[in-house]
Amino acid sequence: METLEFQSEARQLLQLMIHSVYSNKDTFLRELVSNASDALDKLRLEAFRDKDLDADTADPRITIEVDRAERTLTVRDNGIGMTRDDVVALIGTIAKSGTAEFLRALKERDGSSSDELIGQFGIGFYSTFMVADRVTLVTKHPRSAEGVRWESDGGGTYTIEPVADAQQGTAVTLRLKPADDDDHLPDYTDPARLRQIVKRYADFITWPITLAGEDGAEPEVVNSRKALWARPQSEVTEEEYAEFYRHVSHDWNKPLETISLKAEGTFEYQALLFIPSQAPLDLFMRERKRGVQLYVKRVFIMDDCEELMPEYLRFVKGVVDAQDLSLNVSREILQQDRQIQLMRRRLVKKVLATFKTMMSDRPENYAVLWREFGAVLKEGLLSDPDNRDAILAVCSFASTREAEATTTLADYVERMRDGQEEIYYMTGDSRAAVENSPHLEALLAKGYEVLILTDPVDEMWVGAVPEFQGKRFQSVAKGEVDLGSDEDRSQAEQDFADLTSWLTETLSEQVKEVRLSSRLTTSPACVVGDSHDLTPTLEKMYRAMGQELPRVKRILELNPAHPLVEGLRAALADGRDRAELAPVAELLHGSALLAEGGDLPDPARFARVLADHLQRGL
Repeated sequence: METLEFQSEARQLLQLMIHSVYSNKDTFLRELVSNASDALDKLRLEAFRDKDLDADTADPRITIEVDRAERTLTVRDNGIGMTRDDVVALIGTIAKSGTAEFLRALKERDGSSSDELIGQFGIGFYSTFMVADRVTLVTKHPRSAEGVRWESDGGGTYTIEPVADAQQGTAVTLRLKPADDDDHLPDYTDPARLRQIVKRYADFITWPITLAGEDGAEPEVVNSRKALWARPQSEVTEEEYAEFYRHVSHDWNKPLETISLKAEGTFEYQALLFIPSQAPLDLFMRERKRGVQLYVKRVFIMDDCEELMPEYLRFVKGVVDAQDLSLNVSREILQQDRQIQLMRRRLVKKVLATFKTMMSDRPENYAVLWREFGAVLKEGLLSDPDNRDAILAVCSFASTREAEATTTLADYVERMRDGQEEIYYMTGDSRAAVENSPHLEALLAKGYEVLILTDPVDEMWVGAVPEFQGKRFQSVAKGEVDLGSDEDRSQAEQDFADLTSWLTETLSEQVKEVRLSSRLTTSPACVVGDSHDLTPTLEKMYRAMGQELPRVKRILELNPAHPLVEGLRAALADGRDRAELAPVAELLHGSALLAEGGDLPDPARFARVLADHLQRGL
């Protein structure tokens, strides 16, 4: 027997479990039964793939056994089991369970809402320490010559040893704490209580869940085993859907929306999909998993079937049950399978259509959807051109029209001013940064509405999506925004031609051109990009990913009505020494960069030049 230590984070987690941070302690049984069901699914799949696997698949089952005298409860399955390495990696060290993220998330929430975090980080097994003061696990994988026993009291260590006569599968035995009403700890040796928990949380599980009787009583199957997706919607309650969602998603919250789909004809399949009400904390992590499970004729085939749902809908959970696929299908085959591709297209259209219905019929739910998943959904504008119009139709954006409410693109277009041909937008790190940008001055003064785009993905998609309903997207920080009359503009360009020419030459290392602006009212200058240039933010993103890019020079635009610009023009016309005026040009350009939240090429030099001019002005 070996005695090993838990990771420090695992010790913290176990202490949290032992001290009952979770309000609903029934969770432990749901998690153990769910783990047992997964083990049976995996065994059947492995047996399909490996005909030489020495495994008993004749009578798959989950058994719950109670010894009231010893106050023990055992959840047993004859599924895939675990090797010694599996036990150490998945249970002993919690190497893949995201414990650090879990602990951080727990600190941000009060105890009443922390139940939902159990399954989210793959730590369901540890919920057993809420109700037990000692946990023993005995497991054996079909390919292992002997089994493994793992045991811990939830302290800083656990023991692990080989077991010669272990049976295939896994048995988890809990030495239960005494019932305690004050601590909301029920008596889990009560068969009626266990039957109630199983019916509530696991009635739909494919495998029979047997409650072993005491005193020679006949064992009782306590779940109906009816596939929820195969039942008519009229026969399924909202609570049943919610519990099934919790089973497939390991999310304690109720789903935001339930989507049922049945396709008949030459290719038949059924789908039961769910939209979560809260984004998981791993939504933007590389190791994230997509949530759709694939079944064939009610036989579980695989978790996280990426071929059924695109990356930008990775938050969708649920099951798809196909009637005409091979049970021996692999991920490689799925990538080329025409039927899978047809299913994926229809599922995506159904999900996007549901979002559209939510916008019109259930705006409160849609608001939650967009708040939690809008940034992810917008990734589809880049990756799914076939559904781009449908995605644009369900997008919402902040705008200068209202401080709190968002707007759809259709509503924006409907409000556009007479003669306006572009949908104006500006990207930035925050709403405040955009609203305070000099690029918006003239547009806002003239009553134009500007979309405020602050998600990192916005920097990407606006360059790939040309228009919406025939209206071109126009960045107010790129290209030319012409808000003045042609006559006034032509006269101003003549008046300031010498200044713009001199500034272009003087600042040639920093800018590609200096020109007059019609987008400014109060600021002296702003920096803009050419229509097809990368934005500074996008440049930073690419460089952060290790991609070296050639330096992009931008355009300095001047406000001809500003006293500083007019004064600089007059000084140049009066024959002032151009060498003396050069630092003013440098300060003008630097202040424009700072005004948009940009980076100065040489902050120390800018500070010296500024200090020198301030000193001369005293």
